[in-house]
Amino acid sequence: MLKEERQQIIMDTLRREGKIVAVDLSAAIHVSEDTIRRDLRDLADAGLIQRVHGGALLRSPAGVSYRERQLMSSDAKVNIAKAAVALVRNRQVIILDGGTTTLEIAHQLPIGLHATIVTNSPPIAIALAEYRDVQTVMIGGHILSSSLVTIGAAAVEAFSAIHADLCMLGVCSLHPELGVSTPDYEESLVKRVMVKNSAEVAALVTVDKLGTGAPYTVAPISDLTYIVTEPDAADEMLEPYAAKSITIMKGKK
Repeated sequence: MLKEERQQIIMDTLRREGKIVAVDLSAAIHVSEDTIRRDLRDLADAGLIQRVHGGALLRSPAGVSYRERQLMSSDAKVNIAKAAVALVRNRQVIILDGGTTTLEIAHQLPIGLHATIVTNSPPIAIALAEYRDVQTVMIGGHILSSSLVTIGAAAVEAFSAIHADLCMLGVCSLHPELGVSTPDYEESLVKRVMVKNSAEVAALVTVDKLGTGAPYTVAPISDLTYIVTEPDAADEMLEPYAAKSITIMKGKK
């Protein structure tokens, strides 16, 4: 079997089943585990998969620039945001993570909302300035240019002192086994503190990020309270998350 054929089988299996176990695939297509591992290395080097112990997952498409992400799945993000704002209540302390979907939430909040919103995203802080009764707390640090969020020790320390009612978490990758993960190590540390210090956590995720993985773990699936996703997300894609007692919310068209 040609390398291209094997790698196509790998990608098809990942899209269908959500993960690859190298030993099982080698037996199924009658090639050595070493051959499968070489194929996985090649696909990982091409940015198509995320290698994990014993196999691989699909890699999230989140590795593009912030401006490019603003143009991707724009309708889906609006739909997700409209559903997510139903979780917001007056007098809450809310952490609004960075990202293009969470930015849309900042545009969809009720006009008369009375709340404190903490964010490490300058674009979100600017959007929140339109709300007269929202107290916006902007977390400092140094800017991660690919995501336009603040990261680093200052950001981690600031979020460590906040106890929020709700965290709206921007998600780069979500997998029922790997949990929430992200491509940047320092951003993963900031997101981890956001999750740890929030009573409820809503993961905002477009369909293309479901079942994918990235190098740095943010939180296990068990740390999530809600998953808010697109209205057309297939039920079979969401069943593994619902089975872990997470409330699934689909966006409103």
